[in-house]
Amino acid sequence: MRFLVRDRILGIGDDYWIEDEHGGKVFLVDGKAMRLRDTFELKDTQGRVLIDIHQKMLSLRNTMVIERGGEPLARIKRKRLSLLRNHYRVSLVDGTELDVSGKILDREFAVEYDGELLAVISRRWLHVRETYGVDVVRDDADPALLIAVAVCVIHLAEQEHEE
Repeated sequence: MRFLVRDRILGIGDDYWIEDEHGGKVFLVDGKAMRLRDTFELKDTQGRVLIDIHQKMLSLRNTMVIERGGEPLARIKRKRLSLLRNHYRVSLVDGTELDVSGKILDREFAVEYDGELLAVISRRWLHVRETYGVDVVRDDADPALLIAVAVCVIHLAEQEHEE
């Protein structure tokens, strides 16, 4: 499954559609303006909220939180002892950890679980400039979660880059 994401998705207060590889609308990203923290909602085509994404307010390191149905699903932050700035850990509430590494700011990175590839995020396949693809490799993977992870990691990396 391949999804196309516009780079401007990280603009707070803007809404964007994520399309499948055939150009069909699949997810709506609803950026919430006028909030104390960066907040996004990932919705289906009927407007139902699938995933809530927000920045954790009080934390020593920048952290993004993903929730589903009002319940915490995952926390994302840069790895503490990583020599590479482009290395993030996704801690799911069930204890599972996903590893995200690559050139985050260039939109060239991978999401793995226990060394197994789950998704590849890349601009290489695309001719449209401000767009990147999220290629979900495993059939049993959760596309909404992996798109939310990509959005969070890019947002964190851009914040870090600005500091």
